Amino acid sequence: MNLDNTAHTGGPETDELIPSRYAIRVGEIDVLVVSDGVLSLPTATMATNADPSVRAAWLDNMFLPPDAFDWPLNVVAVRSGSQTTLIDAGLGMEYPDFPRAGRLVQRLRAAGIDLASVTDVVLTHMHMDHVGGLLVEGVRDRLCPDLRIHAAAAEVEFWAFPDFSRTSMPSPVPGVLWSVAQRFSNEYRSQLRPFQAEYEVAPGVVRRTGGHTPGHSVVRLASAGGAVFPVGFDHPDWHNGFEHDPEEAARVRIRLLRELAETEESLVAPHLPFPSVGRVAVAGDVFRWVSAFWDY
Repeated sequence: MNLDNTAHTGGPETDELIPSRYAIRVGEIDVLVVSDGVLSLPTATMATNADPSVRAAWLDNMFLPPDAFDWPLNVVAVRSGSQTTLIDAGLGMEYPDFPRAGRLVQRLRAAGIDLASVTDVVLTHMHMDHVGGLLVEGVRDRLCPDLRIHAAAAEVEFWAFPDFSRTSMPSPVPGVLWSVAQRFSNEYRSQLRPFQAEYEVAPGVVRRTGGHTPGHSVVRLASAGGAVFPVGFDHPDWHNGFEHDPEEAARVRIRLLRELAETEESLVAPHLPFPSVGRVAVAGDVFRWVSAFWDY
């Protein structure tokens, strides 16, 4: 697996003029953050319990447009010894409303990562922007037949009959989420390795937190799942429209941010701006995101 940060030339798929992968090293472990692109979503979904004027002021203060924002999608590839693990799998290619996302497969290839070398996939949860990359035509045939896919048992069970009653998602997203989750479960059922509360997948430990979805999980080492969004540092109590239990998601978010501030461990998150590598600091009653300096 090539963890080089430099651009690779030679073909249209590798000649992108934007950075799409970033390599870091944690001890003896190679970590590669890969951008799957961005989704354009209405700003109302980022803070459904906030006063619209307060939300607008925050967006203006962050130099962000008032109506829609780019929701980053990041995937993490981790190599430790003979194991290569993907943490989440991106969106996939079936969504014309999101033309700037679903780039994971081509960007893994550009980074020199052969799908056949992937031994494990850890799913932080089963929203379509975290499992869709495995449903791209031809991907399953290129994956190792012994591939292990790790997800919380509560997450797998939830998507059999999901509850969207407390979400505030744009229509028709709930139906699409359910359809994609069912398709994923059907196609990869034999390779799923559900766990209960905590499970070790070299080189990290997967821990179920709940909140964002009932089986939402974090990986100690590389990823914080979908619990942390850019607005979550300044307003960790704001509810995201995609959270199935908004109050619990806020509690999980605050707990994780406090833990990260205390331990000073690095954080990589799927929905922070690429490459999303940094640390969390406490700033009064809220938190502060401290981006890592880009290492060339």
